[in-house]
Amino acid sequence: MRLSIWPSAGQSFAGVLEAARHASETGWDGVHFADHFMPNGASGPVLECGSVVAALAAAVPRIRITTLVYGMTYRHPAVLANMAATVDHISGGRFTLGVGAGWQINEHEQYGIELPPVKQRIDRFVEGVQALRGLLRDHRTTLHGTYYQLTDAECDPKPIQNPLPVLIGAKGEKRMLRIVAEHADAWNTWGVPSHIAQKSAVLDTHCEAIGRDPRTIARTAQALTVVDGEIPDGITMPVIGGPIPALKDAIAEYEALGLDELIIPDGLLGTGPDRLKAMDVLRTLVRP
Repeated sequence: MRLSIWPSAGQSFAGVLEAARHASETGWDGVHFADHFMPNGASGPVLECGSVVAALAAAVPRIRITTLVYGMTYRHPAVLANMAATVDHISGGRFTLGVGAGWQINEHEQYGIELPPVKQRIDRFVEGVQALRGLLRDHRTTLHGTYYQLTDAECDPKPIQNPLPVLIGAKGEKRMLRIVAEHADAWNTWGVPSHIAQKSAVLDTHCEAIGRDPRTIARTAQALTVVDGEIPDGITMPVIGGPIPALKDAIAEYEALGLDELIIPDGLLGTGPDRLKAMDVLRTLVRP
């Protein structure tokens, strides 16, 4: 099971870089970064995703860099394809393009970006993924969609990787996991092991319905993580850990269900030396 760090976008770039470089130097596999412009329903500083992953691609060696995930509502897929190909070149072929349908209300309201109803948003997302895959993998792409129109379109240079992996963040069992089965190289969602096992079984069913080998889709997941401490009160997101034995058991459960990559958000790891110490403990638990 691969192990990746997810530095919060609400910290300084120096803090993001510190976590990413420590991960690279101590045997972690990847660094992920979220695509938001402000906290959900609140105010505060947030670093822009595309700029950060390009900087990490240049500044941090070895480990894989992933967007978790680009919101399709924020950028035209042709623009996003060119961004992804460029970051893949900067990184030397270490980029994974993570995308999702988009959801955060306050960003769309403040910036005047349309956030369609769910069905329309997912319909548009499917077209966006089709556009991305065509532009990144084919010489030229034509798409006459309801939301996106491409005419003999090219994306040059192509990524170094052939193909560049496309990860889809999804939890909806009826449509979104079906889209993962049809279009994704990797899948991601939040959840403790039991939740991930249940969602992964649904994804397997969708793969079987379309004749795809479920093993061709990498499974990735994350939960807030407490290393050798108490879980704070009032946490509403999925969380693992607390005492070291509980954290070790949760990691073992992820491994047992066949998770390909465990992603650790740094929000409960502390700051400065405390965060780096927690990262070292986690690496040891995943790879004794």
